[in-house]
Amino acid sequence: MTIRIRFLPDDVTVEAQPGEPLLQVAHRAGISIPTGCLMGSCCACEVTIEEWGDVRACITSVPPGSADLTINLFSDPTW
Repeated sequence: MTIRIRFLPDDVTVEAQPGEPLLQVAHRAGISIPTGCLMGSCCACEVTIEEWGDVRACITSVPPGSADLTINLFSDPTW
């Protein structure tokens, strides 16, 4: 089962598999999400998934059985 992931504000959509890391999905879609520690502590990779709220992309995977997701990217000028 594939899940469509839509990245805003670029309006890029890509298909992903459950369990696939969000950073990997974004990279495959040509989307760059800033990273720092890659452990979720620094919050550099924080994105907003409309259906869930704020998550850290470096430690979040596409959940099984989820509907299509929309991810809002925002930038922090300090990263």
